[in-house]
Amino acid sequence: MGKFKTLRISLLSMVAAFAAILLVTISPVSNSLQAATTASLLSGSANKATTPKKASAPKYETAIFAMGCFWCAESDFEKVPGVIKVVSGYTGGDTKNPSYEEVVTETTGHYEAITVTYDPKKVRYGQLLKTFWANVDPFDDRGQFCDKGSSYRAAIFPLNAKQNVAAKASRDYLVNFFKRDLATQIVASSKFYPAEEYHQDYYKKNPVRYKLYRNGCGRDNRLKAIWGSK
Repeated sequence: MGKFKTLRISLLSMVAAFAAILLVTISPVSNSLQAATTASLLSGSANKATTPKKASAPKYETAIFAMGCFWCAESDFEKVPGVIKVVSGYTGGDTKNPSYEEVVTETTGHYEAITVTYDPKKVRYGQLLKTFWANVDPFDDRGQFCDKGSSYRAAIFPLNAKQNVAAKASRDYLVNFFKRDLATQIVASSKFYPAEEYHQDYYKKNPVRYKLYRNGCGRDNRLKAIWGSK
């Protein structure tokens, strides 16, 4: 029995020593393999992950028109699909930052005008020109409708060569159509000054007064007489 006990202890010692050798030898390999596998998985996830693209800002364009009373011009253009924003203001004159009271004295050289910000993917400049012509009296060289004076004249202010070509083409077409000259001018663009806040969206803020003014001015009756039913 003593010999077997001694042999058993020796065998157990040998097994323990062998296990220790395996642990020392295999563990670093196992750890390295696990680390490599983990890194590979993370790398694969990173490769598959897509960086979300930033939405590009819409590329809007601008047009400037004078159509007599800018309250009415603003109302007419804000109904056009694709138009983003319309601002009433003054352009074409020499005085810096003119007030409404200064402009209506007809001494600053400014027109009552609007800037039209629009999405060219939804509405083209040529369509804006159609809206412009359909809402002005092209034969009035003294103003528009019941408003007379240089600040109330109708005009187109092209902002680039493309708009200039389109504006002239539309005017030439109408001259040929009516077989007479038009009073509406195409004017080189100049600095645009936004009008006072109470003028912005006047037709929305004061709907009753606006309708009384528009009807009393005979605007729509005159437009119908020139252009027929829209």
